[in-house]
Amino acid sequence: MMWAIIRRKAASAGSSNLITYGTRHSLGKVQPALTATMSQSYDYAILTPEAPTLGINPKLSRQIHQGVPVYSMPIRSAVSSLKTDFSTQIWSRSFSSDSGDLVDAVVPFMGESISDGTLAVFLKKPGDRVEVDEPIAQIETDKVTIDVASPEAGVIQEFVAKEGDTVEPGMKIAIISKSGEGVTTHVAPSEPPTQDASAKVEKPSSPPPPPPQPTPEVQPPKAAPVKSSPKPAASEPQLPPKDRERRVPMTRLRKRVATRLKDSQNTFALLTTFNEVDMTNLMKLRSEYKDAFLEKHGVKLGLMSGFVKAAVSGLQNQPIINAVIDGDDIIYRDYIDISIAVGTPKGLVVPVIRDAEKMNFAEIEKTINTLAKKANSGSLSIDEMAGGSFTISNGGVYGSLLSTPIINPPQSAILGMHSIVNKPMVVGGEIKSRPMMYVALTYDHRLIDGREAVFFLRRIKDVVEDPRRLLLDI
Repeated sequence: MMWAIIRRKAASAGSSNLITYGTRHSLGKVQPALTATMSQSYDYAILTPEAPTLGINPKLSRQIHQGVPVYSMPIRSAVSSLKTDFSTQIWSRSFSSDSGDLVDAVVPFMGESISDGTLAVFLKKPGDRVEVDEPIAQIETDKVTIDVASPEAGVIQEFVAKEGDTVEPGMKIAIISKSGEGVTTHVAPSEPPTQDASAKVEKPSSPPPPPPQPTPEVQPPKAAPVKSSPKPAASEPQLPPKDRERRVPMTRLRKRVATRLKDSQNTFALLTTFNEVDMTNLMKLRSEYKDAFLEKHGVKLGLMSGFVKAAVSGLQNQPIINAVIDGDDIIYRDYIDISIAVGTPKGLVVPVIRDAEKMNFAEIEKTINTLAKKANSGSLSIDEMAGGSFTISNGGVYGSLLSTPIINPPQSAILGMHSIVNKPMVVGGEIKSRPMMYVALTYDHRLIDGREAVFFLRRIKDVVEDPRRLLLDI
């Protein structure tokens, strides 16, 4: 099948507009006969196989059909010779005006699974000067917050969208003048004099009103005793006044989290099992080697890497925990991607540690540290949160003693960590104070039986209480 490609160049002042012809057999790279100088604005027209009937010049159309490179001509002559009764697919994206001074700031591509977002806030004002790639607005999506960067250095002329608008990739939200001509630099406007102030100035010019005439005092008649209104019945609720309440819209991230968590409850047969872990040996290991670990690897040794390694060991021993139901089938994953739940001021995000079974303690700590910083700064990408076969949620950083975490779809289980509390425990027939942590595993009972869930959690307990098991693989 033969396709004809027309490319129109948005020429600068003083240059001519050219048409470039070429042929192709697929939607890959075009092989042009003549290529004009590239610029910031293109229009592409992908013509259907009926290209031989496009124009009145049979020689031109015949050469296009046969794949013979032809010549260039002024764009007005070429366009005027084309008929308009053929089907085309046109994609156009313009970044500059005809004068070349104005550029458009458009919504960037937000990910394969994200079709739109909410314009949350403008970081600049009309009249502000911006540099290349400087953020001028933020767009809130179901998963991440994305910055809209200025394509050129210049002065913001105007905004063509408002905060709270739903925007799509490629939509224009601002116009920027590269030269800054005709744009008033933003200055805080001075407040005009109010009507009250002008009234105060005019008051002395008006004559003062005459004093009121004294009126004879009249003794008012005695009013009948007012009956007290009956007290409201005890059953009537006393609602707080509306002026003590405020209503704010939910963010897109919060709405997405709420929807996914409720879908999890409605879909899965959720069941949670618990155990208690003695943290003495893992904390001792961390205390003894934290300085040497930091000196060699440049990152602190935390407790999270120990639990990730324990979870990897448990998932390898119980692969059904790492599986998922898909219709009438069960999908067993031969990889282990651990999702780490991170609470941020804007909501809960779950970045993923890829191929955790191939990582050592240092690599896990570095990955967690990087993902946590990105999560708190709001710079996580879609790819860094996509997928995941198992989730670990550490509520202990907030002081949680015990909880029943909710599964992150489409996974089948989630491990909940909690705070470490010193408790009296019987050790070797003696009562000793030990740092203890409750761990919880919530799983989909449709897929995972209690036996596998308890064995998995028991493996977590054994590895954390004696990390030497990882070295001996026992």
